[in-house]
Amino acid sequence: MPPPASSEPIKVLQICAVDFTLARFLAPFCFYLKEKGFDVTAACAESAFMASLRERGLRCVNLPIERSRNLGAHVRSYRRLSAWLRDEPFDIVHVHTPIAALIGRLAAARRRAPIRIYTAHGFYFHDAMPAWKYRAHVALERFGARFHHYLFTQSDEDRAAAIRCRISPEERVRTIGNGVDLERFNPERFSDADRDATRAALGISPEARVLAMIGRLVREKGYFELFRASARLANEFPDFRLLVIGDALASDHDDSTSELRELVGALGIHARIIFAGQRDDVPELLHASDVFTLPSYREGMPRSVIEAMAMALPAVVTDIRGCREEVVDGETGFIIPTRDDEALAERSGRLLADPDMARAMGRAGRARARELFSERAVFERQIEIYEQLIRERLPREVAFPPSFP
Repeated sequence: MPPPASSEPIKVLQICAVDFTLARFLAPFCFYLKEKGFDVTAACAESAFMASLRERGLRCVNLPIERSRNLGAHVRSYRRLSAWLRDEPFDIVHVHTPIAALIGRLAAARRRAPIRIYTAHGFYFHDAMPAWKYRAHVALERFGARFHHYLFTQSDEDRAAAIRCRISPEERVRTIGNGVDLERFNPERFSDADRDATRAALGISPEARVLAMIGRLVREKGYFELFRASARLANEFPDFRLLVIGDALASDHDDSTSELRELVGALGIHARIIFAGQRDDVPELLHASDVFTLPSYREGMPRSVIEAMAMALPAVVTDIRGCREEVVDGETGFIIPTRDDEALAERSGRLLADPDMARAMGRAGRARARELFSERAVFERQIEIYEQLIRERLPREVAFPPSFP
């Protein structure tokens, strides 16, 4: 039975490194918590994405956090956050992204936040790493785990790794998955005329074969392989176009963006690529595409693949954590080795050349997304653990929100 009502709402702080992550990945859950009656604050480094969230009613605090190895900057972020948590305590501190998660857990533990949760959106360590580097990142995760009460992972592989590597006991880690708004990402919302209009706005003809990619313009997303594969596809399909949705961020410490653009010039495919940049009309752009790809080297549980599946696109992805839990090889798309532009071109070309196969795989992907990757289900899994920890750990009697489970 819930405890007697109190006039104080449950205060939740969501922390990540940059506001791109907040806007793109965390904001829906923040607004869901607000709808449930929680008092929600989000904190991260502010750039171009936070203002619109404030306009929608989310309290956002600028907390400078660098995505780098600058230890001095991390110490400053820790001190600033610790001072804030001393002056404004929260009942739940929920942290995301590696650097922000470590800083956030340390500061929240120092200020004795009653409930501390860490969502691992994909552990940084992976099998392709040198052994010493793998062990170092596992050790860092073990250290951070000393300062939280519960771990969420987005993939089952990460949950298994957390238990196997002694990062978390089995009873304190749960796979929450990843998901999208299946009404927003719904091909039935759009017509053939919508598809043609979106293509026309991008300068793409109605007859073109369009391969789409969503991701930051950095090396680890597999763009070098994608551009080389695109050169092969351009030779095979005179009307081929590559639609790139996303761009490099100011916070990306990656020197490959200029190299990627140089590669496009060297391959002579600039006219075949549409660099759409950061967009809010992703469902429309996917509806205007024929095939989706994510040739990344490392992911957690990539939302972009789920978005494409929800929009009934077949997906060509690399054989990495997360992607292989989302795509069924030969049924909803194809799984290929990492860093293999030949395989990427061959599988993508097979789908572009066979629209009937592409449509059949796309329909299967949409059905799989509806079955497994609902955003609402991901929210509800987290709320269940919130309720459990609130009952276990809050030192005061609280008023559960009226719609609380």
